[in-house]
Amino acid sequence: MTPWRIEQLIPQRAPMLMVDALLEADGEAAVTCLTVRPDNLFMGDDGRLEETGLMEHIAQSVSALAGYVAVGAGAETPPVGYIGEIKHFHCYRRPCAGEQLHTTVRLGMEVNGVMLATGESRVDGEPVADVQLKLAFSVQTN
Repeated sequence: MTPWRIEQLIPQRAPMLMVDALLEADGEAAVTCLTVRPDNLFMGDDGRLEETGLMEHIAQSVSALAGYVAVGAGAETPPVGYIGEIKHFHCYRRPCAGEQLHTTVRLGMEVNGVMLATGESRVDGEPVADVQLKLAFSVQTN
């Protein structure tokens, strides 16, 4: 796989950037990672990543996969994704600062520009969160 800079694949930038790297990808699935840092915007007072941070990380992981597909097909900029629906979110535990999330996302069917996706985050193989998402993507033009 071509080593992509994550900024080539998703439109988010610091401090909202919630994916460190795209580790694996094909047209339908991807694996991303994120090291949870103490200065993360979604860090709780207890030193753990909030549930909203887990959801945002998984959504940005889907965006990285969509960007991988779009840029691989010749797009100059990554598509911008909008969360339309979050279903069946499960948080098994909130990760601590210093832990690294490995997240697997899979694209489902697309209907009228709305894409279904699933995601699961793990720390050292232990499930941390999973979710089903509906996202709408649009390509930005300059």
